[in-house]
Amino acid sequence: MSVRGLAGILVFVAALLVPALGSRFYTFLANDVVIWALFATSLNLLVGYTGLVSFGHAAYFGVGAYVTGILMKKLAVPFLLAWPAAGVFGGACALVFGFFCVRLTRIYFAMLTLAFAQIVWAICFKWNELTGGEQGMPEIPYPDFGWLERFGASVPLLGGWRTAEYFYFLSVVLVGASLWALHRIVTSPFGRMLTTVRENAERAEFIGVNVRRYELAAFVLAGTFAGLAGGLFGIFNRGVFPDFAYWTKSSEVLIMTLLGGMGTFYGPSVGALVLILLNQQIVSYTEYWPLVLGTVLVVLLFGFPGGIAGAVGALSGRLVRRVRSA
Repeated sequence: MSVRGLAGILVFVAALLVPALGSRFYTFLANDVVIWALFATSLNLLVGYTGLVSFGHAAYFGVGAYVTGILMKKLAVPFLLAWPAAGVFGGACALVFGFFCVRLTRIYFAMLTLAFAQIVWAICFKWNELTGGEQGMPEIPYPDFGWLERFGASVPLLGGWRTAEYFYFLSVVLVGASLWALHRIVTSPFGRMLTTVRENAERAEFIGVNVRRYELAAFVLAGTFAGLAGGLFGIFNRGVFPDFAYWTKSSEVLIMTLLGGMGTFYGPSVGALVLILLNQQIVSYTEYWPLVLGTVLVVLLFGFPGGIAGAVGALSGRLVRRVRSA
């Protein structure tokens, strides 16, 4: 097993121990970080590995949240069916939008993704009968954990938790499985071909690669995993609202990806952790937190142009070379 694989397992185990070691607030905060980590990693598949900068990735996040919310609240569909449906609908929307977006490049691609995301937001904001309109859909139910509570009563460490903590454990497991799947994708021949397209799309097309098809496939996969993240976030937030699909959500997740290090697999997760912790700390000290947070982010992005993960990787590589030379 590689060092990165072992580190991933250790982080997964540490995440499962948060409710036992920390307060309920830290469990809430960790759940937020876990879901945003999946959202940011899905965007990194586009930005970091394929070289497509999307300003509208929140559209699929919002679609996933609404699909799960509608199915569970209005139709009483169990979570085991409602959550995968979030990924299916997110991927379907990405397929439709991506069919048009990948025909353009650079800033035109980015602006078209933003335009489609605003269409999704407008539908969520205006379709009162289905989405609740401006008021959204509050009181999204938790999955049924009755069977787990009964089973946990006779098994050490599984019993005695609240419903929110059971949902946290479920989120960690599902996000861990999703990140494992994304890692398999980016390390596969398909993922290496995406990197080739990012480095030089013209050369890849010259040697016979259907660049548009690969870009569309990456677009759909990114939308699918963003939809899965949105499905979890709607339940975690105990409500789904139109701002889930608004452009500000796309900017937040893009900042996380850049801050952590686009093109590195674990970078977006690190960026999600750092940005959420910074936000929590700054809000507790001053009401001018957007100004302070913006200043901190500018300093971090200028100080670590490759992101936090890139800086850590460069530093560790330098230390390894010094040890070998010594």
